Amino acid sequence: MSFEINGRLAEKFETQKVSDRFQKREFVLEIKSNSATGYEFVDFIKFQSTQDKCALLDQVNIDDTVKVSFNLRGRKWEKDGQISYFTNLEAWRIEKLSNETGEPTSETPIVNSESGDAPFPSNPPENNSGFDDLPF
Repeated sequence: MSFEINGRLAEKFETQKVSDRFQKREFVLEIKSNSATGYEFVDFIKFQSTQDKCALLDQVNIDDTVKVSFNLRGRKWEKDGQISYFTNLEAWRIEKLSNETGEPTSETPIVNSESGDAPFPSNPPENNSGFDDLPF
């Protein structure tokens, strides 16, 4: 499954050599969004790049706004009769949208492809008037 997300590069870590044939590098994006009621939500999402994709992070700096293309991967692991499940967000492309000073680069931010609008409302409603954005 392939996805894309925009955010601010909050953290990037050094490449870890797990074995002679495998290396990974992790990084964290800060994602801000607004609810319809005006609350701001901030998420910190950790991604990883593997093998030759570890070098992708060399082109970006902390506080850059980036677009990350990634795959959602899940694994089952069993040891001594215990089963565990792991989920990874494996980045395979990173594009710089603006630098740490806020200057845009030649890339264009993603918009909702169905409506052409941003994925979250830019102007939340003035009053709640019975509107509830919770799914239950």
